[in-house]
Amino acid sequence: MAPLPFSEPGARIAFDILLGVWVLGELWIRVRSHLNRRGSRPVDQGSMLVVIALAAAGVGGAFVLAGNVPGAAIAHGRWALFVVGLVLMGGGIAIRQWAVAVLGRFFTIDVRVQPGQAVVDSGPYRWVRHPSYTGLIMTFVGIGLALGNWAALAVVAVVPTAGLLVRIRVEERALLESLGEPYRRFAASRPHLFPGVW
Repeated sequence: MAPLPFSEPGARIAFDILLGVWVLGELWIRVRSHLNRRGSRPVDQGSMLVVIALAAAGVGGAFVLAGNVPGAAIAHGRWALFVVGLVLMGGGIAIRQWAVAVLGRFFTIDVRVQPGQAVVDSGPYRWVRHPSYTGLIMTFVGIGLALGNWAALAVVAVVPTAGLLVRIRVEERALLESLGEPYRRFAASRPHLFPGVW
């Protein structure tokens, strides 16, 4: 059973539009980050490469599995799951862009602390420590659901998330070292990614 974005023209258009919006949004984030590069030297420890590699492997693997492992296709409620997938993709994109906008000039894709940087606890940071990663995970899960394949969903949800967990450890260490007690209090009062989960 072919995934809806591979077999239904309307599904393909909707899926491709959201996928394109996501890719363009990620390119904009990279440009914005490049313009914000000031402050301490990056303390990335290679975590950005891990995130990029595992995100590419997860998304690419999901497309390959969805097209080549029909036995893992989700047979029931395909259209409903497809719509839920699109909603998660759109919501994830919006949350990530919101988180980046709230951080403003302090947002960079490499881990660095800038002069005058303070803990931000407004916008989506009221609820979680890393809402931009929450948005990415929602987008990945949405892609998996829209592809309508259990194997694709598992790969695209788990593999990129593993890279983000590595990244979170590096970021939190750098923020604790640089911002100290204010960040410690911030971290103690909200979960990493999802309220009530972690």
